[in-house]
Amino acid sequence: MVRITDTILRDAHQSLAATRMRTEDMLPIVEKLDQVGFYSLEAWGGATFDSCIRYLNEDPWERLRMIKGAAKNTPIQMLLRGQNLVGYRHYSDDVVEKFVTLAAKNGIDIFRVFDAVNDIRNMEKSIKVAKREGKHVQGTICYTISPVHTNDTFVEMAKELAALECDSICVKDMAGLIMPQESYELVSRLKKEVAIPVDLHCHCTNGIAPMSYYAAAQAGVDILDTAISPFSFGTSQPATESVVGAFMNTPYDTGLDLKLLAEIAEYFYKIKEKYAGVIDPIAERIDVNVLVYQIPGGMLSNLVSQLKQQNKMDKYGDVLKEVPEVRRELGYPPLVTPTSQIVGTQAVLNVVLGERYKVVPKEVKDYVKGFYGRSPAPIDPAVQKKIIGEEQPITERPADLLPPEMEEVIKKVNELGLKEVKEEDYVTYALYPQVAEKFLKGEIKPEEIPQKSAAAPVKSKLGANARKFLVELDGKVMEMRIEAIGGPAGAGLPLDIPASAPAAQIEEEPAGDVDGAVTSPMQGTILKVNVKVGDSVKKGDVVAVLEAMKMENDIVAHSSGVVKSVYMQKGKNVDANAVLAVIE
Repeated sequence: MVRITDTILRDAHQSLAATRMRTEDMLPIVEKLDQVGFYSLEAWGGATFDSCIRYLNEDPWERLRMIKGAAKNTPIQMLLRGQNLVGYRHYSDDVVEKFVTLAAKNGIDIFRVFDAVNDIRNMEKSIKVAKREGKHVQGTICYTISPVHTNDTFVEMAKELAALECDSICVKDMAGLIMPQESYELVSRLKKEVAIPVDLHCHCTNGIAPMSYYAAAQAGVDILDTAISPFSFGTSQPATESVVGAFMNTPYDTGLDLKLLAEIAEYFYKIKEKYAGVIDPIAERIDVNVLVYQIPGGMLSNLVSQLKQQNKMDKYGDVLKEVPEVRRELGYPPLVTPTSQIVGTQAVLNVVLGERYKVVPKEVKDYVKGFYGRSPAPIDPAVQKKIIGEEQPITERPADLLPPEMEEVIKKVNELGLKEVKEEDYVTYALYPQVAEKFLKGEIKPEEIPQKSAAAPVKSKLGANARKFLVELDGKVMEMRIEAIGGPAGAGLPLDIPASAPAAQIEEEPAGDVDGAVTSPMQGTILKVNVKVGDSVKKGDVVAVLEAMKMENDIVAHSSGVVKSVYMQKGKNVDANAVLAVIE
């Protein structure tokens, strides 16, 4: 008998619908999901935490409590990125301890713990805390293909995880790379050499996963991950109903009720119609190019989203070719969050900017410095030098270099002057300080669900002086570009500058080429402004920090001089090539 973990409440919509499914669309069906008899329901972790507070204005902790309250019989499972938790950097041990403790308290029964580079040192703390809380820990191997990843290395890692008292092993095939024969051989060896249950998690990007699942079943796999059919296949998992049907009347029969699964599927077909506007056809289709580019489902939809954000979808093919090059140069990290974002974003920047490693996000620098753990293979020396110069990567466990964070987090949250602060709110702030501050203050507006339209896009005819405004119409907020007409040449609409901002410091962005201009390399949000008018700067000094594609990017001075003008402020959204400052 094979058990089933269903991913409909987490990975399925993360892979196909950019993690935008709202809690209100999950709760009505949870009781019915609970009746099926799944091994577990994966319902939390991954990108859901970030998406809840960034786009949906939902409390992820409340989502977890409500799902757990509705699912009385089925274990609730989460995906935990080891020392990264559900974020994009390593957090200190006290943050990890607090997060795992509260996740267990709020309803997580099974912690699927992995590390993006398969560095077990980054998994030890979360495993230890989850075990202390009496929870099931599923130690996870990120499956990938490279000259340094073999079944031997995967089996040795499984043995180390078993030695840490993990309760089961998951082979996490993010990109859908495992072939049926490899699936059979790896699962056979794991069942022979590691005496705990084995789970296989595959994405269907290249369409081969169902065959690999059957081969795994023949090899003795204990658990398979599937998704209710409306949100299955493509970059998601194989369909639950298909796997259940294929295994009927075989030694691997799941024992699940197809009629009940069909009723659940009918519900999610209606939900899928609601989210049709965020489901990109690229994510749904079978793409054998994954065997060449090795890009997992969630990363693929991320790349599409990033390119659309930068108005560069015409570069999609070039980015697909660039990803494996960047991955090789960075030491073949498995492409899973956060290394998928690290590799993918760098590939996008290399292509969009027309120069490789012209801009290197902070997260890429930290990876090369060893702050994410050991790279599976040595990083290309030339690329390493270009990114961090003569600095040498660390060799110790990265978290050992991180001082405790929670005391400072508690202080900062208390200074926000919130009426009520829950224990979980402090952890939310620790994970995503910029977004969490707005969320906790009630400043996040739920993102509108875009409606799918067959209409062809209309090219803008507005000039360079057009400005972006948020306009509320019939209760709906939309973004519009507006340009003043009939005024002097070069005139534009004034920016929305706070009354407290000194006029000499923040001016209206000039149009056209400006000598000495420091420009934004891409669309994003200003996180930090390091200069003011009159400051002296040297070439290479960081004048601002731009958040783009969930990464922090240093904007540096291209020449030495004095800051003549500043056209940016913290929190301002800027377009690609926007003038941020002028150095004279």
